Amino acid sequence: MLHDHNMQRCLELAKLGKGHVAPNPMVGAVLVYNDRIIGEGWHQKYGEAHAEVNCIRSVRKEDKHLISQSTLYVTLEPCSHIGKTPPCTDLIIQCKIPKVIIGCRDPFAQVNGKGIEKLKAAGLDVEVGLLESDCKELNKRFFTFHTQQRPYIILKWAETADGFIAPFAGAEGLRLLISNEYSNRLVHQWRSEEAAILVGTNTALLDNPELTTRLWPGKSPIRLILDMNLRLPTSLKIFNGEVKTIIFNSVKQEANKNVQYYKLEKDKNIVEQLMMALYDLKIQSVMVEGGAMLLQSFIDAGVWDEARIINNEELALRQAQGNNGLHAPVLNHGVKIFEQKILSDRIEIYQPKHTD
Repeated sequence: MLHDHNMQRCLELAKLGKGHVAPNPMVGAVLVYNDRIIGEGWHQKYGEAHAEVNCIRSVRKEDKHLISQSTLYVTLEPCSHIGKTPPCTDLIIQCKIPKVIIGCRDPFAQVNGKGIEKLKAAGLDVEVGLLESDCKELNKRFFTFHTQQRPYIILKWAETADGFIAPFAGAEGLRLLISNEYSNRLVHQWRSEEAAILVGTNTALLDNPELTTRLWPGKSPIRLILDMNLRLPTSLKIFNGEVKTIIFNSVKQEANKNVQYYKLEKDKNIVEQLMMALYDLKIQSVMVEGGAMLLQSFIDAGVWDEARIINNEELALRQAQGNNGLHAPVLNHGVKIFEQKILSDRIEIYQPKHTD
């Protein structure tokens, strides 16, 4: 139980780095002597000291002599290569820490077992797998990116009580506001937690969205737009230069100050090409926000990790605007893992149902 408690504390510490360490994983560490925590640390900012370093540095002067008699708990395998910072394994060995308990192995190719091997070769007692599922869940975006060579994909849409997400594209001037102002703030919080947002041509053209986190503190994600024929006018908000924007298209590949154009092939599977492109661009997570066809293409391809659906239980499109519209995507093989009510909105989160 004490082991679990110590690793749970590591997980709590790791979460403090949320939004600041990507593309690195969130990591927490504690140093324990005779059931007393003498040091704590977490990875606070990308490019700066890792959790293990901060943990060892935090030990008070009067406890420094206990480091070589303590156990280090860490959520993720310590790195053994030189990146933005020196290898954590070297510091652990230099400090003569006799035992290291690791939550899970690091899937990153430059680590992936090498850190564990280096610690063992130096004579340290190493255990791996304490609260392993929790440690992997903490960094599910990082793990998906490195094990599946694609970003973690979140599908998001809002739908009316009668199953529509918008009026028909030809309905001039008709923009349907489905989710309420509180749900909108939640969506902006969701955006702040991901590396990028993806929308299709019609969504960008008809809604003219900013795709930012203006209703929530935090960095706006990269804007990704699928516009195969480059039909979008540069007067749209997505071209305002405030946020990095990438246009996936079939015409050109170039980059300027505000916008990057990434070329795809028209006659090949778009979802597969996007996954390869995003992996190449080192984008670890994407929220797909529309439109209906783009969302459905991810569902049909089985390329998604979460679906977040906001259902306005009081609004019906036929009643609100007297016409039919665009039907919401149909989610196949989804298992609901969360539900929340925010006034008229019911928010549901699904994960794929694995049929192996």
